[in-house]
Amino acid sequence: MSKYLLLILSVFMFLACANSDMGEELEEEMETMEDAMAVEEIPIMEGTFVLDADSQAVVTAVSFTGSADNYTFSVQISSPDTGCDQYADWWEVFDEEGKLIYRRILGHSHVDEQPFTRSGGPVEIAAATFVYIRAHTNNLGYGSLVFGGSVKDGFKSLELPIEFAAELAETEPLPTSCAF
Repeated sequence: MSKYLLLILSVFMFLACANSDMGEELEEEMETMEDAMAVEEIPIMEGTFVLDADSQAVVTAVSFTGSADNYTFSVQISSPDTGCDQYADWWEVFDEEGKLIYRRILGHSHVDEQPFTRSGGPVEIAAATFVYIRAHTNNLGYGSLVFGGSVKDGFKSLELPIEFAAELAETEPLPTSCAF
């Protein structure tokens, strides 16, 4: 029963019984119902949308091989793939200014392979260059959970406002199809 319908019925019952001995009892019952119907407000931080593997593609691990200006990154992603209608369609590496350095297009969904790891490169950065690595979902876009760091110092999970470098979603290369 909807919250408002329950409240209207409670008020109607209260008014009907207002002249009887049940008025006080009904008023207490109404307060109890209002408490039960109260919805806890969830604080929302503007510009940040925290996502997990159940609601968005998330980078869960990053490793690399190679040398300066020629690294191969292996990126593990957990994503809520359902097929070509919803799947992680790429992962990317970008710098602190939001400049795309590398993008690995994912040509199909990974419904039965979660999490999955895909490698790509060359990623042309110096060992000390700080970069972000994030995943993208074809119908949901970017989330705020990313990996950040450098080859020299390592990578760790971070939060980044979803608006940061959001325009990269329109930057080539972009997927042209989904195989399955």
